[in-house]
Amino acid sequence: MRVDVYNLSREKVGEVELADAVYNAKVKLHLMHEVVRAQRASKRSGTASTRERSAVSGGGKKPYRQKGTGRARQGSRRAPNYVGGGTVFGPHPRSYAIRPPRKVRRGALASALSLRAQEQRLLVVESFELEDIGTKRLAQILATLEIEGGLLVDAKANEKLRLSARNLRDHDFLPPEGLNVYDVLRHRSLVMTKDAALAVERALTRVQGEAS
Repeated sequence: MRVDVYNLSREKVGEVELADAVYNAKVKLHLMHEVVRAQRASKRSGTASTRERSAVSGGGKKPYRQKGTGRARQGSRRAPNYVGGGTVFGPHPRSYAIRPPRKVRRGALASALSLRAQEQRLLVVESFELEDIGTKRLAQILATLEIEGGLLVDAKANEKLRLSARNLRDHDFLPPEGLNVYDVLRHRSLVMTKDAALAVERALTRVQGEAS
């Protein structure tokens, strides 16, 4: 597929040819669902913890004698039926991380990129070089590009763009190697430099070639 390339004034300056397998693939919702679910699960802290009866203090003495009281026998005040006793089957620290197969992760990312392209929410710019670090200036550029809630993708070395975008509430910056399904889908628009778009294409097509 051929995609128009713009400058920061939203003037068309050329075209770039992108692989159909990455930017014009069939959108597979089930793959995106699986990967987003895995990403969100991996962010869970998993620190919930309870104490079983062996970890509760006290209970060294039998509460009352075994027979003759008319009450049910009890061996320790650490039992779950006592207030302050141990918890039965309570949560313990654990990891919720899920890691889908690599082929699934790559297919989900291609689906997310293709979805944004089909919705005409993918904008490719020639470059994203800023003269200085400035949030206000970047906000003006994004307004000119007609971008609302955009994910900005450029090389990691573009520190001016990264630092300028970090205080924008609805926009985020990611390098090509950090691009992921969840961040693509949670932003309304995707803005990529031409070099970043080609870098993502090379990474995904290389993996697909290895898999085949």
